[in-house]
Amino acid sequence: MNLDIWNILLVLLLMRGAESNCTTRRCLAESLIKKSLLSQPQSDSCSLVIQIPVLEYQTLAVDTKNLRLHSRLMASLEWVDPELSWDTSEYQYDEVSVPVKYVWVPEIHVTNAITVTKEASSKDLVVLSNGTLRHKISMNAEVNCEINLFNYPFAYDSCPVAIHTWYSDECGGIMRIGNVNAKDGAHGDWKTESIEYTLTEEKQNYILVDLRIRQNNPFITLMLPSILIMLTDVVSCALPLGGGERNSFKVTLVLSFTMFLVILNEELPGDSECSPVIRVHFCVCLVILVFSMLVSMVLTRVAKEGGIIFCCCSKRESTNSNMVDDGDRAA
Repeated sequence: MNLDIWNILLVLLLMRGAESNCTTRRCLAESLIKKSLLSQPQSDSCSLVIQIPVLEYQTLAVDTKNLRLHSRLMASLEWVDPELSWDTSEYQYDEVSVPVKYVWVPEIHVTNAITVTKEASSKDLVVLSNGTLRHKISMNAEVNCEINLFNYPFAYDSCPVAIHTWYSDECGGIMRIGNVNAKDGAHGDWKTESIEYTLTEEKQNYILVDLRIRQNNPFITLMLPSILIMLTDVVSCALPLGGGERNSFKVTLVLSFTMFLVILNEELPGDSECSPVIRVHFCVCLVILVFSMLVSMVLTRVAKEGGIIFCCCSKRESTNSNMVDDGDRAA
């Protein structure tokens, strides 16, 4: 019995010695996980520098109706936590991967966003031997953007995207952004011309996104149909006045243009700083079509009766002449 106890104790001692002498990369990761440092690293100044060496921006969509910019930001984060460093003479590795949930990770915010969704690029992050941590995150943000649409569909404007991290009077993070790159800037009717990183005097970080609308699709769907309908109305003057073919054709044009505006109402841009001039264009086109239809009706009457005398007068004259004829017959 005593021999069995001594064997068990010997096995436990051997296992403990093996654990204490474990110098593999996984053992190093487990030792860092056991520290469970979930609070922000705090130096004597109670502030932490958060480096963003590379920040990639991508325009997902531009909601012209509601004036919203949908974008994606992919950031590479670096910060230093001295308590997560190790001696390379004990663990001969320069870096190791650790699950994100066991260490503190800085929060990056899009301060002028209406909605933001964040996700980590991986469940793990990299820890270097000097205590430097590297992590990647992506954010989908919907930003309210007051785009000047006066020249729509030839609009061009800039939209700011504000990026910030938590910071108080003393404690918090100080964000420093390196390279800002644009990725795949052409989506839908809008194209990202360029992006520019700006740091204001109030230490606010902004990405100015220069957007330009791609004129081909709006011109084909909005401008070209209205131009063709107006051209058809001009050519319809070749139709004869008699028989009513011209009047019925012009009424059809007015109804077609009205239905065209109703269908495209959801596609037309909403109100911004200046009302889009294309609304005035459609209004003028509709007025011209209606005026052309009325003129055609008047000319038809002139061609038939020889003057601009409406039917009420002609009916009264015909009634009087019929009464005279009936009186003569009776006499």
